[in-house]
Amino acid sequence: MYRKTHLTIAVAGTLLALAAHADVTFRCGSELVKPGMTQKEVLSQCGEPDTRTVEDQDVRSGNQVTGKTQVSHWTYSSYGATRVLVFDQDRLVGIE
Repeated sequence: MYRKTHLTIAVAGTLLALAAHADVTFRCGSELVKPGMTQKEVLSQCGEPDTRTVEDQDVRSGNQVTGKTQVSHWTYSSYGATRVLVFDQDRLVGIE
């Protein structure tokens, strides 16, 4: 019984976390930008960002560095709101 209850709680927590991230979008005009899009797709919908920063970050497995990845932050400001789009390599992975 304990195992079944523990598993149910774990699954419910995972589903809630996924649902919270699934609703993260950014509107450019009449188009929605969402995680998974490429930089080219975002540029075609939103145009050039106000600012761009690019940095190399370590890719880790536990305490070991296994490689590098390039993370870009694009900032868009409109209607008094500012959104930062975070790309890992070419894919949009987050909207802040």
